[in-house]
Order: sequence, then C-alpha cells, then structure tokens
Amino acid sequence: MSVDESLGNVLDWKVAREPGRVAMIGETVRLVPLDPAAHVRELFTGSHGPEIGPELWLYMSVGPFDTQEAFTGWLETCAQSTDPLFFTVIDTQTGRPSGMVSYLRITPGQGVIEIGNIWFSPTLQRTRQATEAIYLLARHVFDDCGYRRLEWKCNALNEPSRRAADRFGFRYEGLFRQHMVIKGRNRDTTWFAMIDSDWPLIKAAFERWLAPENFDGAGRQRQTLAGIRAAIEAAPERG
Repeated sequence: MSVDESLGNVLDWKVAREPGRVAMIGETVRLVPLDPAAHVRELFTGSHGPEIGPELWLYMSVGPFDTQEAFTGWLETCAQSTDPLFFTVIDTQTGRPSGMVSYLRITPGQGVIEIGNIWFSPTLQRTRQATEAIYLLARHVFDDCGYRRLEWKCNALNEPSRRAADRFGFRYEGLFRQHMVIKGRNRDTTWFAMIDSDWPLIKAAFERWLAPENFDGAGRQRQTLAGIRAAIEAAPERG
C-alpha cells in the first residue's frame, strides 16, 4: 500500500454551508427560526402542565421550568445562539408551535452536523408531522448545505430516542461511556449517524412514507418507514 492509499480516498468535495436561520417548509409542518415573543406561550403550554408527563423533559439537559417567565428566559438564550441553532416546529394545519429542534456541533469545514435538543409536545409525538420535521432537517443538511455526515446522539438510557434514530435510518456507531454529567447524573451517550451516501435511500423512504396515499382515512400508516426503506434497498434495480 502506498503512502497516499494509507491516508484514504481523495475527496472531490466542497466545504459545507452553514444551515442558517431559514424556514424549512413541508406539507404538514414548517420549521422556522425560534422567536420567543411569538412562540413562548404555546410552547410553554404544550410542554408544561398537569397533563404533560415528566418524560418530556426527562433526558433534556434543562427543564421542566417552574414558571413561564423562567421558560421565556431559556427560550431567549436559545434564540440568540448560533450553535445550537434552534427552530420551532409549526403544525401547518393548526398554525400552532408544537415543538423545538436544533442543529448543533455545526462543523462546515468537516461536513459534519448534528440534530438534537428535540422535544415535541404530546400532540406532535409519534405523528406524521414529527417524522416530517426530521426529514426536513436532514434534507436541508444534505441537499441544500452539502454536509457529508449527520449525527444523532442521546442518553444510552433513552430507549425512545434510540428507537427513533433507528427508525429514521441513522446507524448505531457506538457507546461513549461517562460522556457527560446531566442534572447531576452520569450520562453514557449512544452515537448514531447517516452519511451522504446513505441519504438517497433514506430520502426516498421518507418521501414514500410521508405521501398521503400511505395513510388511511384515520391517519394510520399503511407501511412502516423501516419497511419501506427495506423494500427500496431490496429492489432489483439496486442489486
């Protein structure tokens, strides 16, 4: 093996772009830059109160908040940040803010970016809208900004987040032991990622799953996202 070969492949690649404070528009949701003045009331209502289970904030590094004023202060800090870069999830049908997401560890020079700080109100969880929000984040990263790698990390004890990463097409890459201290407790972190060569298949599966014909009159999925992805991968033209 030559010296050049031992260093890996030479890339025909351009430095990625910053994701920027742009709106990402889908059929059922739109992601808009976080605006505390416009979004705080409904975000607070959707994430606090007797009907909201403690699991919403269980694995977050902050929250829940004792008052709307304290929550507002946190939102204002988030809105001023560029990394993480926060967005509000707006339900297209109702026009109501119903969750938050962010890009973080944004490294255009290496083509690497992460999505995290994800929380969805109970009305958004496990819905077509929630899946489309993740699709919009990934599409912007790969199709618009030219990133090579999109990461997803979570507390190793957070089974719902681990299942979500797998469902969305991220690949498990390992466990970082004693990676962080969150709320005074140890956090082992599981790492997942998808890369640009994975994206065409994952994108096609997302779009087929999100299509209106994949849902019955009650809004139930006809095919699972993982099932669609497996079927596309097994198609003869991919052999």
